[in-house]
Amino acid sequence: MGHTSISLSSGHGRVTMTNVTLKRAVMSAYSLSPNQIFGGPSWLDSANYDIVAKASTPTDDDALLMRMLQSLLADRFKLVVHHETRTMQAYSLELLKQSPKLEKADEGEDSVSVSNSSMDAKHVDMDRFAQSLSLQLDHPVVNHTGLKGAFNFKLQWEPERADGPGATDRPSIFTAVQEQLGLRLRAGRNPVDTIVVDHAEQPGQN
Repeated sequence: MGHTSISLSSGHGRVTMTNVTLKRAVMSAYSLSPNQIFGGPSWLDSANYDIVAKASTPTDDDALLMRMLQSLLADRFKLVVHHETRTMQAYSLELLKQSPKLEKADEGEDSVSVSNSSMDAKHVDMDRFAQSLSLQLDHPVVNHTGLKGAFNFKLQWEPERADGPGATDRPSIFTAVQEQLGLRLRAGRNPVDTIVVDHAEQPGQN
């Protein structure tokens, strides 16, 4: 089996996902962590697919691309979901300092480029940032910063399982959020938005 990879080609109106499970695709489409998704068939987190979604016109708006991906999943997998609020273990994203290290963004479309050890955000609000962090951690992240508006920022951290010759001297994602952005992640129990998969079907072979 090949490595799972996900690329968001912002600016070209295209989302390409290679060798991903439907659960991983739902995580990306709704910006959720793995334990925010409930229900669904047994193959939800085992069968792998290649998924390509294309917008009718080029766009830099990642939120629009994710809505497009949601529609594609509903069409291709007959996916039916509903939202529920559940109290669970989660991280609270909070201000560490009165003046966080965030650049106020001018008007523009939001974009988040993420690898396994870095994030480059353009015109992103704190709710969207919390959602993006949720995809990197074992638990959901809830925005409690109180910050309004959109920001530009970069974040670099050491992946949890980095070791050997390729390991870097970057901090953990928790330390990086504090040192590089002036924010913090605090563990606790919080009401969290979740997705319940009511129905899904495996697509036929093309």
